[in-house]
This record gives sequence, structure tokens and C-alpha cells, in this order.
Amino acid sequence: MENPSWYAQYTPYQAKISQGRLESLLNFRTMITDLTGLPMSNASLLDEGTAAAEAMTMCNNILKGKKKTFIIANNCHPQTIGVCKTRADGFDLKVVTADLKDIDYKSGDVCGVLVQYPGTEGEILDYGEFIKKANAHGVKVVMANDLLALTMLKPQGEHGADIVLGSAQGFGVPMGYGGPHAAFLATSQEYKRLMPGRIIGVSVDSSGKTALRMAMQTREQHSRRDKTTSNIFTAQRVHSLARTFAAGLKKLGTVEVQGLPFFDTVTAIADTAYKDEMNLCAVDRNTITVSFDETTTLDEVNKLFKVFARGKPRLKMLSQLPLWGRAPISLTPFSTRMTLLSELE
Repeated sequence: MENPSWYAQYTPYQAKISQGRLESLLNFRTMITDLTGLPMSNASLLDEGTAAAEAMTMCNNILKGKKKTFIIANNCHPQTIGVCKTRADGFDLKVVTADLKDIDYKSGDVCGVLVQYPGTEGEILDYGEFIKKANAHGVKVVMANDLLALTMLKPQGEHGADIVLGSAQGFGVPMGYGGPHAAFLATSQEYKRLMPGRIIGVSVDSSGKTALRMAMQTREQHSRRDKTTSNIFTAQRVHSLARTFAAGLKKLGTVEVQGLPFFDTVTAIADTAYKDEMNLCAVDRNTITVSFDETTTLDEVNKLFKVFARGKPRLKMLSQLPLWGRAPISLTPFSTRMTLLSELE
């Protein structure tokens, strides 16, 4: 993953000398379709917020601009909500944020709805009935997700989502190269010509050999300006310590831990939002979230316990808590098993 060609992909203008670059993009696209359960994926977009804004305009275009309201569930990342609101102004769209249980479509003016899976506070919810209700009202469902979580969670395509998006950073692109990390967007065959970005496909060259090509391009230099969908794209964790940390907080008894299933983010409710030289996300005055990834160490988790201990004797991590990483983690009824890069086998 340290090879720049994997995280700084520019448009390969000359396909005949860009087969390696096109192959990396095809691998990316195939991985996304496997994980999301949807047949069409681009390669790729700027970041998750931008991808959500692109999905919002897709919903508007699918319904030919007849419905001008886009609903965003308040369990979405705040930066994603912010980008969508900014983009909506230019398309004369109305963005409404609401709690999942309060979302309704009585106005008849809703083109799409965006939800997060897992949510911004780490919760994992079953969206089956939610999607059925939206579809019954002719509303397109967009799901933003943690891509790495989908290696263990049920794909959104199986939920019935119309568009799936998210960031690919969790799959190993190192932090610190500047700018955002590659995002993705997947959808059904029905909406492929409304997708932003590039679609890489397999073809045959003049010698009859298998060759890769950009099957569809939607940027201005590739098509007439009035036919483009976007000109912004790039190519560029359930984590065991998250469960260990949640178990430790319950044992300490100084805070309340959210009871919903989670992937890599633990939500804790305390008297105050603690900060002790650690980068924690303060949701509100009494609630924080802590996210874990493959770089988190036991020493860092022990430091977190010190923050939450309030002077109580600290836990001895290895002796008093289970190390969940030694056994498979069950997310039933959300877990799944799948084969990645199936088209390339």
C-alpha cells in the first residue's frame, strides 16, 4: 500500500499504457461490489462527504427533479451532513435532518433518505423495515458505511439499499499524505448512467487479448458538459479492543455504555466529556465516542481507562479483561460471510 499508484490514481488517459493502473482500479471496484452487494461501483470519489452529496444529487436526478427534499438521519457523521447541506443549495434541494424513528414521507416531496451503517456513535441497526417503508413511498435509500465493517456485517444491497457509499481509508491507505481519502459509491445497473466517477471494465483488444478500459467516464473532458454527472473524484475495525474497552468501562462502573451492537466505536455517557491529552469525540456535554482501529495498542486503552477511572483503582487489562481478539466476534443477526474479489478468481 506504500506504492503511490494505489492511493494517488489520476485518470489513465492512454489505456494501452495504463493497464496496471486500470487493474488496480478494477480490483477496487470489484472489492466494493462484493462488500456492498450491489453490481455497479465507481473508482472512485473524493471522500465520504462528497460521495453522500453525489448520492443526494443522484436521487434528485433519478426522480427527474420532481421531488426536492432529501432527508438525512441524525445518526450520520456531522461532516457528511454539512457537505450535503452546502451542496444542496446549488441544486435548489431542501435537506432535512431527523431522528430515524421520526422520519416520514407524508409531504410527498422526498427524493431520498441517507442513513449511516454503523452509525456515527458506533451503533448497528437493522434497516430492513425502514427501507421497505421508504420504497413503498417511492423514496430512494442511501446508506453510508464503514467499508471494513462490511467484511463482517450484512451487505446493504441485501438490505435493499439503492445507493451505498463510504470511505475506503479503513482498508489501509496511510494517514498523512494530505487531502481526503478515496471514497466509493455503488448502486444498481438501473442507475449506472447517473453515477459520478469512472467505471472500469474488462474488454478485448485488437489482438483478441483481454484488456482493461474505462467503460464509462462522467468528467467534463470525457463527455459533453451538460451530460456530466460530476467532476470531483480521486483514486486513491468489529475491533477486539473496542469490545475490551466496553467491557472495562462496565467493570469500572463510572460511566454508562451504549447497549446497542457496535463495530469499532464505543459510546459512553458520563457526567462530563473527558479529555486527557487524548483525541476523543464529544457528541454533547455528557456523551463521547471512542473509535479503535488496527493501530490501537493495549497501552492506549489503559490510558483511556485512567481517564474514566475517576481515581478508582485501574484495571489490569491482561489479567482482568477478556482479549476478544483471540476468538471470533459475533455480530448476529448482522454478521455475514463472503468471498472478496470474486470476479477476479
